[in-house]
Amino acid sequence: MATDLVKLRNIGIMAHIDAGKTTISERVLFYAGKTYKMGEVHEGTAVMDFLEEEQERGITITSAATKCHWKGHPINLIDTPGHVDFTAEVERSLRVLDGAVAVLDASEGVQAQTETVWRQAKKYGVPCLFFINKMDKLGADFESTFQSIHDKLIADPVPVQYPIGQDSELKGIIDLVTMRAIYFKQEKLGASMEERDIPPDLQEVAHDWHLKLLEVVAEFDEHVMDAFVHDGPVDEAILKAAIRKGVCANKLNPVFIGSALRYIGVQKMLDGVVDYLPSPLDKPMLKGYKLGSKEKDVEVKCIDNAPFVALAFKITGDVHGDLYFIRIYQGTLTPGTRVLNTNRNSKENITRIFEMHAASRTALESAGAGDIVAAIGLKDTLTGDTLCDTKHPIMLDSIVFPETVVSMSIEPKTSAERVKLSEALTVLRREDPTFGCKYDPETGQTIISGMGELHLEVIQHKLIRTMKVDVRIGKPKVAYKEAITGKAEAHGKFVRQTGGHGQFGDVWVTVEPLFNEDGSYRKDVEFESKIVGGSVPKEYWSAVEHGSIGSLSSGVLAGYPMVGVKICLTDGSYHPVDSSELAFEQAGAIGTTDAVKKAGPILLEPIMKLQVIIPDSNFGSIQGNIISKRGMITDSRLHGTMRIIDAKVPLAEMFGYSSEIRSATAGRGTFSMEPFSYERVPANIAEKILETFS
Repeated sequence: MATDLVKLRNIGIMAHIDAGKTTISERVLFYAGKTYKMGEVHEGTAVMDFLEEEQERGITITSAATKCHWKGHPINLIDTPGHVDFTAEVERSLRVLDGAVAVLDASEGVQAQTETVWRQAKKYGVPCLFFINKMDKLGADFESTFQSIHDKLIADPVPVQYPIGQDSELKGIIDLVTMRAIYFKQEKLGASMEERDIPPDLQEVAHDWHLKLLEVVAEFDEHVMDAFVHDGPVDEAILKAAIRKGVCANKLNPVFIGSALRYIGVQKMLDGVVDYLPSPLDKPMLKGYKLGSKEKDVEVKCIDNAPFVALAFKITGDVHGDLYFIRIYQGTLTPGTRVLNTNRNSKENITRIFEMHAASRTALESAGAGDIVAAIGLKDTLTGDTLCDTKHPIMLDSIVFPETVVSMSIEPKTSAERVKLSEALTVLRREDPTFGCKYDPETGQTIISGMGELHLEVIQHKLIRTMKVDVRIGKPKVAYKEAITGKAEAHGKFVRQTGGHGQFGDVWVTVEPLFNEDGSYRKDVEFESKIVGGSVPKEYWSAVEHGSIGSLSSGVLAGYPMVGVKICLTDGSYHPVDSSELAFEQAGAIGTTDAVKKAGPILLEPIMKLQVIIPDSNFGSIQGNIISKRGMITDSRLHGTMRIIDAKVPLAEMFGYSSEIRSATAGRGTFSMEPFSYERVPANIAEKILETFS
């Protein structure tokens, strides 16, 4: 098994929307012998885009997992979405992967969502190699795209290939490690290649880029350093080993090139995956927590003969029972195993385990450390939960997901559908950690929330098509937050006399705003007790905290959650007989609510990071349009004939923007956006918003 672990690769393919991730995945499956016919995204036949919604829209919505083999190396491959509304799929995939392939469009370079997935990869310490795709596309520019990796991602790109021609003239690639030219045979769908000498007109530029490769890699091997200094040859195996050393240390990012659509370069990129990306054994040793401990002091070793430890990172509903995707970090898993969910403190049964291939599955007798499998039989487990041996409890870091920014009302068309809707929403919440729903007792409506218009539109279609629930949907609404601008103090007292034991809780609390280093409001709420002398006994502090923080969940202006508040318990009194946790919880809530009302409450709105790509001739009109939406342009640059605009714009102004930009650019403009921050709503606009709640 150790030999398999050395060869095993757990990788994901990630990129901005339309960079060609799924097309690359389809080519990988074909060349690896997993499929016998290549699926095409534009034809709706891609194996990895198996949902009806994905096939209709031509985009990836949910991450799909498969396992294939390349040159004796088993590869667990996860194809992730590129649209920012489904960024949670990327987040949870990267949490359990050992390496990733970041795909770039050769004519666009690094785009907005590329920056997002890159930040996610860095957060989890996932080594990446780059594949510059669409080198055959009009406007493709290898050198510009290579430079954008360095400039925009602050990455360490190392060139391992150089194109032979660009745009429609793309003929093949130069391997800068072996210094050979490689041509892919179109009639064989690129499955066979031919090596030749480098064309005479490219020998000088290939030599220059080869020296760039040696210069970057030299610090990882003295033989490479010697070859670079003396402009001499270097052994291929030594050079590859040095590159691998840099990649596993997360200090180098090899750059591959090609055109997946024209069958160029994908096999060489696969060679790069097995040559350079780490196996589970190459990753730093994972550490977990003992139950109740705040210190990471339990080592998790990637071996089979040790207590079982795994992380559940994805749940999908299935007619035969929910499928739980898990990454095994330690030990061996067999069907019928009883495990402990340390997050829920509950024991679960894993009845069967599977190797997944998109929508299909193969039953397994066992799975070992380092592997990614799907399981059924679990009941209480949620995304990010740790599963472990019942006799050796341990908890791993969970997965933190971004907050929802858009909400809308949803209701069944008939009363008979109400129970079905409730059950369907429960299933969706288990599957998607960025989907939320709550019941509003004032309006009698159910409110669903998500990462964007498309996210909620897909949820709606899933309810109607897959779950057969007939629903009516309201218009999208912005998920505002509330905050305070100053410091204030208030008295909270809860007294009830009922004849026997009464209720008595008495506190003084202060509130003040909490800011990040950049001046924005913190997302969380803090509580601190400054009681000295026992005016409020210590056993009631947690009750005051619970009541105080709970009172902020619905704000004081319009019922939105309050963020960035520090609450301090400063004084109070108690009754030796009548005081209780319930009384102090109520007193804390009363005092905090009153203090917040005095502390200058304001509305905050989600600000989106917007990137617009338009013909340069439309720059003036689109610039004016963004400014009219209270937007601020942060960068503008020309890429060929297209203008790329980066801006920050309030989400409230962006509903229906896709229709606006299509109309303004005759269908040639595109845009993408992602949550950036929460900022104060201007007073005149806040007044209008609050009028609807008065």
